[in-house]
Order: sequence, then structure tokens, then C-alpha cells
Amino acid sequence: MDRSAFLARAAACAFFAALLAAAPANAQDGARKRHSAVRLTGAAPQIDGRLDDEAWAAAPVLSDFVQKDPVQGAPPTDRTEVRFVYDDEALYVAARMHAADPASIQAPVTRRDEGYQAEHLLISLDTYQDRRTAYTFGVTASGVRLDWYHATDNEDSRDMSFNPVWRAEARVDSAGWTAEMRIPFSQLRFNDLPAQVWGINLDRWIPSREEDDYWVVIPRGTQAWASRFGDLEGIGGVRPARRIELMPYVAAEGTRFGTIDPDNPLVEQRSGAMRVGGDARIGLGSSLTLEATLNPDFGQVEADPAEVNLSAFETFFPERRPFFTEGQRYLVSPNAGYFYSRRIGAASRVRVNADYVDYPRASTILGAAKLTGRTQRGLSVGALAAVTDAADARYVDEDGEIRRTGVAPRTGWGVFRAVQEFGPATSTAGVSLTALRRDTEPGGLIASFLPRSAVTGGADWNLRFRGGDYELRGFAGASVVEGDTAAIRRVQTAPAHYFQRPDRDYAVLDPTRGTLAGYTAGIAIERNNARHWLWEASASTISPGFDVNESGRMFVADYATADAQVTYRETTPRGPYRRYSFTGRMENGFDYQGIRRHGVVRGEANVTWSNYWQSSIEGRTELRRYDASATRGGPRLGLGRTWEIEADLENRGSSRFRWGGGMGIGGDEQGGRGWGIAGGIGATPGPNWQVSLEPRYNRQREARQYVVNLSGGPAATLGRRYVFSSIDRSTLAAPLRLAYTMSPDLSLELYAEPFAASGRYHRFGEVPRPRSFELDLYGEDGPIRSCQPTDPAPCSPGSHLFTATEDGEPSRVARDFNVRSFRSNAVMRWEWRPGSTLYLVWQQDRSSSLENGDFVGPGALGDAFGAPGNNFLAMKVTYWLPVK
Repeated sequence: MDRSAFLARAAACAFFAALLAAAPANAQDGARKRHSAVRLTGAAPQIDGRLDDEAWAAAPVLSDFVQKDPVQGAPPTDRTEVRFVYDDEALYVAARMHAADPASIQAPVTRRDEGYQAEHLLISLDTYQDRRTAYTFGVTASGVRLDWYHATDNEDSRDMSFNPVWRAEARVDSAGWTAEMRIPFSQLRFNDLPAQVWGINLDRWIPSREEDDYWVVIPRGTQAWASRFGDLEGIGGVRPARRIELMPYVAAEGTRFGTIDPDNPLVEQRSGAMRVGGDARIGLGSSLTLEATLNPDFGQVEADPAEVNLSAFETFFPERRPFFTEGQRYLVSPNAGYFYSRRIGAASRVRVNADYVDYPRASTILGAAKLTGRTQRGLSVGALAAVTDAADARYVDEDGEIRRTGVAPRTGWGVFRAVQEFGPATSTAGVSLTALRRDTEPGGLIASFLPRSAVTGGADWNLRFRGGDYELRGFAGASVVEGDTAAIRRVQTAPAHYFQRPDRDYAVLDPTRGTLAGYTAGIAIERNNARHWLWEASASTISPGFDVNESGRMFVADYATADAQVTYRETTPRGPYRRYSFTGRMENGFDYQGIRRHGVVRGEANVTWSNYWQSSIEGRTELRRYDASATRGGPRLGLGRTWEIEADLENRGSSRFRWGGGMGIGGDEQGGRGWGIAGGIGATPGPNWQVSLEPRYNRQREARQYVVNLSGGPAATLGRRYVFSSIDRSTLAAPLRLAYTMSPDLSLELYAEPFAASGRYHRFGEVPRPRSFELDLYGEDGPIRSCQPTDPAPCSPGSHLFTATEDGEPSRVARDFNVRSFRSNAVMRWEWRPGSTLYLVWQQDRSSSLENGDFVGPGALGDAFGAPGNNFLAMKVTYWLPVK
């Protein structure tokens, strides 16, 4: 049976198993809770945290909360009273949180959305009453606002990019604390109906007692949220706002470089720029919002963490630019990486062959727009379009003249996604599409590097049964990349494909190809909710020609998987524990020849103890497999079995002083071994201060580190030498975060990461034949040798030389490394009026490198402070202007 037939049968079996397991959706036990909001007849309440306004007197009190923790179903220790009133513009909330011991109220002042350490009240609103999505607004006892969006029926799934403009104030007094909120209807999306009925839930968190009180309790171990809400009635005569908002900005930045090469005429000591631009948000009907930007400020002021990447694959860092993070839930498919927003505005991949080249650090984004929202019929829509400008690189030619050449073309980007909800359990079906088009000249430098166009798209579905207890998910997609033959050859030979491998007899390199196409598909069935037993089974496939890396992200194609997982859990507190779980998982991955590329067996145990400490232990082993990427385009390499054990322990997360740590050890049958330790401490030394330190250290020996591909190899590897070595590595880092929050709207934060890493190459050898688990090791007289002090240039300490060249001159194939890095950000944020913000940023990046592989120790972290580096200063002021 071929693989496609096998996957088809597996999908059919999974589908029918789901139908058998999934009886009709069960109704909620009993009637839903209900509460009413009252329309104001007089003046709106002042949002000052005091409950002395007449408006609150006529509003009914909501107070029938129930504990979820520590004793599920028990009455709350302290009473909570909440009232709702509204007018044509906003919903108003007043709350009284009683406390028998007001001195125990934890009320640190933090940045917005950072309220877990503080006692707080959350209000979640399902404004569409679709029993699937919800907005959450909250306030801490110190007045810090909390807000996020639940895009799915899962309390733990939170979209933190939701940042509405609203107000909240709180005050601590002798009876506990009070809070007032004003939530403008313009910041919500809801159906245009004469009378509104919204789903609602409330949650009061008391960290000093680890007590969680809900109006509607979602039982422990149940994955649900909006589907269980009660109803908020009484809101009538309000219309969805048209929502026209403008946000102009002015920004300035400057960089001072720590070191410059005096022989490089392209480098300047300083650089700077000033920009003006703006964003606009326009409501289209009651459901959709159009966001447009002119001359956008898409600079990223938060530095990515330091790393030493010795693999063939790029590192995908998270997106932090607000335009792309806000509303990302409408654009991103949960199954395939069709869209990776950091591709837009990234530096060009085109390279110029010259000694001195000044590449643009990023592509200029001329403009962008996106349309997002959800219609009354349950259709969610997201669309994005952006245009990046052409860019040149300066270089010094052979005659010493400074010249320019294009390295980035003008490019248009497009993303579209639509998801329709249906059925009583809010199942979904969606489609996704991405496209880009580059304005390249055939036969030019850019056209030889970058494809001219790329289109990806597909469909996905999530069929939910028995109220979401069971899910049957699936997806199918395709991609087409088109361009000059040189560019498509680069795609075929990229790490995701390696069509040039000499041991391939299918999907081989075709240098005349002008297009590359492929497909992907997958299916999974999962039981989400049960008292004890949860399980999941899935299968997926990625054809050899599938590629989304022009606008999305992926690591490898030519891959089929079959995975299964089972979990046993106990969520009822008993004796020394509050809950525990045991999980077993099996993962299998094969290429389209049926050869194993991946195989993992893993077991994990997690326990939350009666004092709310948490511990976990995990053991995993990876089976023997054949890596098609290790030789960077050469034959498959055999990798031996590996094993790893990791254990972690941490105290309760709501403590004013938090600590945690873990360690792991591992090894493999080819001589690899390693261990690591990591920890973290966090403290609130004062109501306005937060500090955390997260040191980590690991040492390992990797038995198969790729070094170089050389000529002169045996016939079994088609005359090539695929050279590997062992490498002894060590990494030490200690990220530090320090924050001083003067008020919920004014904060100063510092992030600093000293980093040190080393690597020493030894035991060089070459692959004797495809799929070999062993290397032909080189002796002292072999072609690879270490540098000696008496050797001539270009030999330097730590270098490893290949000496079997035709002219007898040594050429370096690897060098030991010992790097130091210090990256820091100091950011002041001031929301000087609602929706308007001032940012001041100072960013520092210091680094140095030596050619030795000595293991790093604690003293290495201080070495980077004296290393040369760059200093970046920036200021940005935004002004929020609601037009309507």
C-alpha cells in the first residue's frame, strides 16, 4: 500500500471513530445564570474607584460567586458584589470586594496586563453570544488594567494583543477594595440588534489564599469558557459604533557604533533618522474594522535573545510589532505556517560578492492595511496587504570604487483568512491564502536569489462534538513558487528540501525548473474533556515540493507523521496533592520512501502539591533514524538512539517571592552527552518594584556536528567528503528584568541579558557511505589537523585546517569559538492620555569573540560589559484621536 492510500484510510478511520464516540451535544446542566444591567437615567458615574455615585443605587447586585479553588463548589471566603449600568456610550461596572483582613490584599503596581501577583477582578463578555469567543476586562486592587481576547472556547487561550482604550480605577479601604470600570461600546464588536443579550462570567482572584471565585465555575479539567457563560440582559437601544480613530506619530532614533573597521569606507560612526506617519482605524458596519497605516513605524525596540546557531535552519523569533500582533488571530492558520509576519520588512537574503558591503538592515514598508472582524452570522475575516520598497546595498569594487546594486525589489504582500462557525458546539471551517509578488528583472542579481512570486493556501476544519468534549480537526493546503531557474534552484537546494542529495531517487534537483509546487494535509482526533482519561491521535504529510518560506515558516518537507498521546489525570484534591497527570506520547516521522526521520517515545508526570508547589519529570528517548538534513545536501546520515531526563520544581506563582529550577541530563549511543541546569527567581520588593533573574547553564558534547563539504571523497559518496566532528559546547546566560511602575500608566523597565557560549571541535571524520551510523575518523596525519603555533598565516589558535588541497596551502574548515554578548533595553512607557503613548528607548548591544573553545564559567558573564558595542536611542510619541 502506498503512503497516500495509507493516509487516506487512516483519515477515514479517524473520522468514523469520531462519529461513533460523539453523541449529540449534551445540553448544559440546568438553566444558565442571568443578571441584568440598568440603563442610566441621570449622570454617568465618575470613574474614580469610589462607589458613591447615585447611578449605582438602582442597579441590582450580582454576588452569587462560587469557589473553583481551593475547594471547588464551596462558598467564597469573602463576599463580592458587582453592579452594571450603561448609557448610549459605554457599559459601567462597580464592584465591592470585601476582605476580612485588608492588610493581606496583594496590590503591586505593574504594567498593563501583568496582574497575576495582584488581587483582581475579571469580567468576560461574549458580546456576539456565539458561546465561543469573549473579551476580558479586569482591574487589580492597585488599579492596573487587564484586557485580552479569547478567540476559542478555552479559558487559557488568550490573545494579549487586544489593547482597547477604556478606563478603570481601584481603591483599597478598611473593608477590602473597590473598583469602577468604563468600557466604551466603541471598543467592542457586537450584533446590531434592538436588545442585546451577552454571555458573561466574572472571576475574583485572591493570591494570598490561592482562592479563585467565579460567577460560573468551569470545572477543573474541563476545556471550555464562553460556552458555559451566564447571560447579561437588559442592554437595549445601543448601536455598534462606527469607530473612526486616527493615531498620528512622530519618532526619532539614533545609533552610535562601538567599533568600525578603519579600512571600510562604508561604515559611519553614527546614524540617525526622524519619521512622521500615522495609523487609522475605521469601522465598517458593526463587524469589521479597516486599519491603514502611512509611513509606518515598524521598528522593533525589543532585542531578540542572543544565540549561537550551528544548524542549517533559521531561527524564528516572535513578532513584537504592534501592527502585526494586533488581530493576528484573524490571519494565522492553526495548522500550517502560511504566514510569518516577520518576513515583511525583513532584511534581504540577496548577497553581493565583495569584501566590503553595506546591506540595508531592513526593508522599508511603504504602507500596509488590514481588515479584521466577525460578522453576525459567525464568519471571521482577516485580510492584510503591505508593500515594501526596493533597496540597494553599497559595496566596494575591485578598483576601490563605492558602487550600488539592488538587493531587494519592491514587493507586494497579501494575506487572507476566513473562518465560519456552525453547529451547536461552534465547529469551524476555514480557508487561508497568502501571496507575494516581487518586481524583479529577469536574469538580474535579485532574480537569481529570490523567487518572483509565491502563493500558498488551504482549508482547515474543527468539528466539535458533545459540547466540545471531542474534536476532529483537519487541514489540506498547497503551495506554488515561481521565478527564474536560478532562484528556484536555490529553493530546491535549501535546507527544507535538499533535492541535490546524491542518495535521492525521487523529487531530484531539476536546474531547469521555473516553478515548484507541493501539498500538505493532516487529520487529528482528540478528547478534550474527561475526568481521568484524555487522548489524541494525528497524522500529517508534507510533500517534497511544498514550500511556504517566502511568506511563512517551515523547517522540512518530504515528511509524513503519525503521532499518538494518552493522559491520565486527577483534578480532585486529595492528601498531599491538588492534582496530577501522567502523559505518554509516541511520535513517528518518515520521508516519502518510508525511511524514518524522527521517532520519539516520551513520558511525563506533573504534580501540583497541596501547598501549590509544582513539580514535573520527563523522560524521552529518540529512536535510531536517518537525518536527511545533517550533511547539508549530502546523503542521509544515521543518528543513534538518544535519551534525556529532565526534572523541574517551582513554588506557587502568586507568591511575592517566586523561585523555580530544573535540571536535565542526556546522551546518545554515538558518544554524545550533556547536562543543563536552569533557574529563576522573581520578587516584588516594594509595591512599585518587580525584579526577576533567570540564569541557565548547559554543557554538552554533540557527536555529529557538520563541519564542511570537500572534494576528494570516495565513490560511495560520489567523490565528496562530508566532514563531521564532535563538538564540546557550553552556554551560560542570566536574563535580568527590573521594572519600576510609578503608576499603571507610567513605567520604566530594564531588560539585560549577559550571554556567553563556547565550542571546541575535535574527533574529525567523514561519512563513508549513505545512511552510515559511523564516521571514518581522521588520525594525526589525516587531512584535518589543528593549528600549531609555528604554522604560517592564515593559521590562528583554535583553527582546524584542511591540508590535502592541490596547492598544498592550508584552508580553514572550522574554528573554535568563545563568544560574549550583552544586550539590554531600557524602555519608558507613559500613556499621557487615554490611547496616547510616549516611548523612550535605550538599547545596547555589546559582543566579542575569541578563537578558543574553553568552557565558559560564571566570570564570563562580566567579560561582555567591557566589549565594544552599539548604542541605540529612540523616542516615539503617538496621539489617539477618536473622530467618531
